[in-house]
Amino acid sequence: MNVHLSSPDITSKEIDMVTSVISGRTLSMGPMVEKFESLVADYLGVKNAVAVNSGTSGLHLCVRALGIGKGDEVITTPFSFVASSNCLLYEQAIPVFVDIDPLTLNLDVNLIEEKITKRTKAILPVHVFGHPVEMDKILKMAGKYGLAVIEDACEALGARYQDRLAGSEGDVSVFAFYPNKQITTGEGGVIATGDERIASLCRSMRNQGRGSSGAWLEHQILGYNYRMSELNAALGVAQMERLDEILEKRRRVASAYDARLSPVDGVILPYVAPGVQMSWFVYVVRFSEGIDRNRIMHFMQERGVDCRPYFQPLHLQPLYRDLFDYREGDFPICEHEANHTLALPFFNNLSIDKIDYVVETLEQAIKSI
Repeated sequence: MNVHLSSPDITSKEIDMVTSVISGRTLSMGPMVEKFESLVADYLGVKNAVAVNSGTSGLHLCVRALGIGKGDEVITTPFSFVASSNCLLYEQAIPVFVDIDPLTLNLDVNLIEEKITKRTKAILPVHVFGHPVEMDKILKMAGKYGLAVIEDACEALGARYQDRLAGSEGDVSVFAFYPNKQITTGEGGVIATGDERIASLCRSMRNQGRGSSGAWLEHQILGYNYRMSELNAALGVAQMERLDEILEKRRRVASAYDARLSPVDGVILPYVAPGVQMSWFVYVVRFSEGIDRNRIMHFMQERGVDCRPYFQPLHLQPLYRDLFDYREGDFPICEHEANHTLALPFFNNLSIDKIDYVVETLEQAIKSI
């Protein structure tokens, strides 16, 4: 049996919505993008949503809109997908890492204050795997020191912390819709903010720096081609209209894993903090000391079970070693947890028989080492 790591949940609703766009005359910069933006903004309870062609593009525009530039520092996590730090490098800003909480795997909010300097301009928390960061503490600290907050909620659409939606509290936030995310637009992302200035700047920069009039050859500021197409937006509209159903499907798959894995010796289930409602992006287990994660992974892959080491520490990536001379031991909790994590196959329509096969294979792998 082969079990893929992820798979999008596409129904006739999505196909019909995309087909309606293809049958029309507007494939870019049209009403479907506006509809998608409106659905996301309404769901989050924010004034503005700006659709872009990827979460990475969205993060980059947030950094520019906040005026973060050369030599500025932004505090963030080394346990993340690389885009959350690369977006700072694009503007020659400096990502300042803090170690992570060993339970939630999010940045440890208690370590932030000691990293704040005169050059610090913002905090960029990442809601890792759909588990929200303790935003109340971050917002209080940001207010104390006059810092901006960029929420990387790319993995956390629908997640809640103390009943507040992830991505609804910072100065600006970003969501991503790659095919392995909770909902997908194929490729795409959304910037969410209550700040009209930030929203206006991002709308302009995503569209080659054009002004609010939209005049085709009138460029007021430096911009990019970060637009979302009507086709991508149509897929997103259909998915947003199914969001509650999709999130529930993912909860059911996570619960099925929990039930089957809880008695398995050596496997540590995903931690969910009190007051948190997970939005399940991936299902990542950890292993007890003495269990070789890499051997487990290779054993499972050889038997058709796709699994990956989520995430690898950013500070030990070749780019960051070369730029900042990071070394092993700089963020020991991040490094330790990263060496023990494994993302199992996880998607909306993952069947029980395939979940059983994944768990059985994992048990065999543990017994074999």
